Amino acid sequence: MVELSLQERPAIVTGASRGIGREIAARFAEAGGDVAICSRSYDDVESVATELTADHEGRVVPVECDVTDREAVRNLVDTAIDEFGDLRVLVNNAGASVESANVLHRCDEETFESMVDLNLKSQFLLSKEVLPAMVAAGGGSMVHVGSVNGLFGIGLSGYSEAKSGLLALSRNIATHYGQHGVRSNVLSAATIETENRREEMENTDQRTGESGVRERWLDQYPLGRFGTPGEVADTTLFLASERSSFITGENLVLDGGLTSSLPTSFINEIYDADERPTPSN
Repeated sequence: MVELSLQERPAIVTGASRGIGREIAARFAEAGGDVAICSRSYDDVESVATELTADHEGRVVPVECDVTDREAVRNLVDTAIDEFGDLRVLVNNAGASVESANVLHRCDEETFESMVDLNLKSQFLLSKEVLPAMVAAGGGSMVHVGSVNGLFGIGLSGYSEAKSGLLALSRNIATHYGQHGVRSNVLSAATIETENRREEMENTDQRTGESGVRERWLDQYPLGRFGTPGEVADTTLFLASERSSFITGENLVLDGGLTSSLPTSFINEIYDADERPTPSN
């Protein structure tokens, strides 16, 4: 059996100063991988690198990088290659949404462009810059952290359109560069309970003034809970490792059943689905 290991598979993880990106970097270091991590704040990412290096076998190198800036991206990739010798894994994790631009008529042109720059253009820049090194190393794995917003009409204009475009970008990478050993997959996540997301869910809805935002969202999830950064990190580690060596061009949906179901309250009302099954005679 192939070990779930990142030894001799140097990686870049973007948006790694907190939340999902930090957890992915931690998993990679635990798996023995050398990881270059980046964010716009060097101090933030340096503190993460110091902590992870002290706790795990893999080396963790901090780099300040605005992933929407081509020169900054080139510096990030060059730094990683200088430190590790080659690159075998890229995790395009950096991204963000703007809650106020949740529907088209409230999304101005500047916001739309910024969402596309951060959630699609940056992944294009990183992927293009990493490709030569990954091919030269004999192949590798790209994991693009997407969103269920790119799969169906759930809102967040600009952000959702960019996440949908990410699916096409990844498929084209898989199609064109598989012959060189490069794999590319998207991990489309639903609500992940990071610290920031938890605070948002606990606050009163600013538009309606109503409380209970968390409960209404949870009603959409058959598992009755949100995902955790650790679950995203575990799945990303699988896609980055040789354990997933025959998986490419795919979209792995990590959503607790969100995209496969109607609201739980509706299902229970119509089908009595909350009735506990008993053994048949």
